[in-house]
Amino acid sequence: MTKLDAKIPEGSLAEKWTKYRSSVPLVNPANKRSLEIVIVGSGLAGASAAASLAELGYKVKVFCFQDSPRRAHSIAAQGGINAAKNYQNDGDSVYRLFYDTIKGGDYRAREANVHRLAEVSGNIIDQCVAQGVPFAREYGGLLSNRSFGGTQVQRTFYAAGQTGQQLLLGAYSSLQRQVGMGNVKMYTRHEMLDVVTIDGKARGIIARDSVTGALERHFGHAVLLCTGGYGNVFYLSTNAMGSNVTAAWKAHKKGAFFANPCYTQIHPTCIPVSGDHQSKLTLMSESLRNDGRIWVPKKENDTRKANEIPEDERDYYLERRYPAFGNLVPRDIASRAAKERCDAGFGVGTSKMAVYLDYAAAIIRYGKGEANKNNMHNPSDEEIQAMGKAVVKEKYGNLFDMYKQITGEDPYEVPMRIYPAVHYTMGGLWVDYNLMTTVPGLYALGEANFSDHGANRLGASALMQGLADGYFVIPYTIGNYLASEIRTPSMSTDSEDFVAAEKAVRDRLETLMNIKGNKPVDYFHKRLGKIMWDECGMARSEKGLKASIKEIQELQKEFWSDVKIPGEIDNLNPELEKAGRVADFLELGELMCIDALDRNESCGGHFRTEYQTEDGEALRDDENYAYVAAWEYEKQSKFKLHKEELKYENIKIAQRSYK
Repeated sequence: MTKLDAKIPEGSLAEKWTKYRSSVPLVNPANKRSLEIVIVGSGLAGASAAASLAELGYKVKVFCFQDSPRRAHSIAAQGGINAAKNYQNDGDSVYRLFYDTIKGGDYRAREANVHRLAEVSGNIIDQCVAQGVPFAREYGGLLSNRSFGGTQVQRTFYAAGQTGQQLLLGAYSSLQRQVGMGNVKMYTRHEMLDVVTIDGKARGIIARDSVTGALERHFGHAVLLCTGGYGNVFYLSTNAMGSNVTAAWKAHKKGAFFANPCYTQIHPTCIPVSGDHQSKLTLMSESLRNDGRIWVPKKENDTRKANEIPEDERDYYLERRYPAFGNLVPRDIASRAAKERCDAGFGVGTSKMAVYLDYAAAIIRYGKGEANKNNMHNPSDEEIQAMGKAVVKEKYGNLFDMYKQITGEDPYEVPMRIYPAVHYTMGGLWVDYNLMTTVPGLYALGEANFSDHGANRLGASALMQGLADGYFVIPYTIGNYLASEIRTPSMSTDSEDFVAAEKAVRDRLETLMNIKGNKPVDYFHKRLGKIMWDECGMARSEKGLKASIKEIQELQKEFWSDVKIPGEIDNLNPELEKAGRVADFLELGELMCIDALDRNESCGGHFRTEYQTEDGEALRDDENYAYVAAWEYEKQSKFKLHKEELKYENIKIAQRSYK
């Protein structure tokens, strides 16, 4: 098997990144001006990378399929961003953030990358504050922190329930400054449809102008994919409707290995599905588990309203099963626990596929605290309620408003109903320590790569990774490659490699348009999503996965013979864009099931029903599966497995326990 070289620096874990930065090859300022970098995606990873690299002097082109970088899916992140600042003086440290991340990922992440992430976390907060990101603050002016799942310290910085939006606006401002100075050329409404490789190196992309339908060729000495995750393979997810895998999948087909594709994060705190009409799901931030309590009735099929069920007839099942962490267990554990209760007949709501997230106790606790602050000795229940609700509104108001708008229920008065949903993908393109894929010159940043979260991402770490990669990692590591590219002149996009790549893209688009079948694109996407959710979602089994692989292969054939795409090829055509993305999802879904079938263990979000402990927890097999599964594309439905063995030299691998 091909040996994957992760290029991890020598030395002790705490010194690797420092030594690397001190010894990595540099590109002098004059040479940077003649080097061109293509960045695909303009969310937190893409915008921060573009701003940082342009500031250094590189010529940068940025592509996004939205009409503005401000519409990147990063804007949807709600709860916060982790950093080991230890403002609370509660025992946090870089090492503890590193350890919590490795443990939360069920010991399936690469040590060196995770430690680097923890190291630069504090710098991210300083950078964002300097940009004017309005993080929440305590009365005395210090930045505020709250708790998230999988930790016993408060290290999550936040801006109400719209942290992603505020961080993206900070990165966007930095990006636009460089656009204004002429250092970045911005291409909105452009979708990357292929990577161009010349002599084995990534040298540019083929992009489609979504407004005119025209195909364009763009050269770059290096290409950075910052294109987010592939959760929409499940059709229903918390991702934006446009989120897709196309850029990463095209790179995969050009030689970039795809790592751990089956590692999907199910978020426990989402508004339940309400019917077949839905095209996406809405997240209720994990920060709500910071103060909310999760419960179901103790009686099966209890039809009473939540407020009619007395305290002693409620099962606070997370607090019961995991007393040390309670409602703040990691996402995979909280999700499976909710599924288990609902499957056992204790679910709530009309569908019985939901549990309660209750803020009544938090409102009273905050209200009493406010009464003490205001020197009120005998406040009435109404006054306590009013003051408590005001505190909750300040911390989580927009989330409560969003819930009320969607469901018509007031979460200040009745508990929210929540259920797990597809959220984040820990798998992605395999990258080494430099964030380079197996294709030289092709990098993957943020959720598009696999590198930091193992089999389960800790909440509030997605924003951390995207900004760490863009602001503090790629500016150093890309020099390692570009230092040897300074003698490579800008290549003409009229070369035969660019012409051939564009022709292949054009042929595929024409093939799609000429099918002229009877079924709309969404018909196939929904069917794929159901297969994936049922057999490769919260629980997987050998029998189900084998059946689903065959089913997806049949669905692929049906898609390529019966999909109906209206409109024209050389014009604005959202259905054509969607069809291309669903075609890639169909191939990815097959690989996800193959990966899940090959991994005969349970770890993090990958839960094989055959491999569980007596009390229903994930049962890892460290002897046989402590590796990154990196898949090489050979041909349709044929993938070759390569393994990157994971070595833990600084922590002791143990059965995860949050009890």
